[in-house]
Amino acid sequence: SFARCVKYVLTKKDARLLAASGVLVGPHHVIAECMENQAQMNPRLTKRFGHISLNFSVQDKDKIDNAFMVRVAKEYMQRMAIKDTQYIIVRHNDKEHPHCHIVFNRVSNSRKTITDKNDRHRSVKACRALTEQYELYLKKVDAKQNVNREQLRGPDKIKYEIHDAIKAALPHCKDWEALRKRLENQG
Repeated sequence: SFARCVKYVLTKKDARLLAASGVLVGPHHVIAECMENQAQMNPRLTKRFGHISLNFSVQDKDKIDNAFMVRVAKEYMQRMAIKDTQYIIVRHNDKEHPHCHIVFNRVSNSRKTITDKNDRHRSVKACRALTEQYELYLKKVDAKQNVNREQLRGPDKIKYEIHDAIKAALPHCKDWEALRKRLENQG
């Protein structure tokens, strides 16, 4: 819900509201109520808000001041077609790496729905472009190795089990049939 999400981002220790648009700035419940009221303009929409965390590398910590973070967050929203809507940008200081949270209404000011189609793919593309544009640190590793597999559930858990099984079997196989047999033997 708007209430829980806005409360989470704003009441975290040392959280700082950096930017807001279209909402009354005040206690978290006031901001959430503003967003909830706008979402009522499209009552059929089930996923009424978006919540994104933009994380920067600890190596870039010295260049990430509040103004820079807001600029990058706004450019990210433009690249993701999150415009003409209510939003808040909140910086958290609870981790070693700089990061901020964007909470936005998926019902625009003109009652149109802000798409979430292919969000993951578009987000990766937007983050990569911003990282290159601002010459931010980009760690070159297999991202799948950094995933906390113990927290995964459902299809994501299965996807990573398959990935790990193939990665372990592949060096021992010379063709597709050998890979299929090895994976079959592993269950």
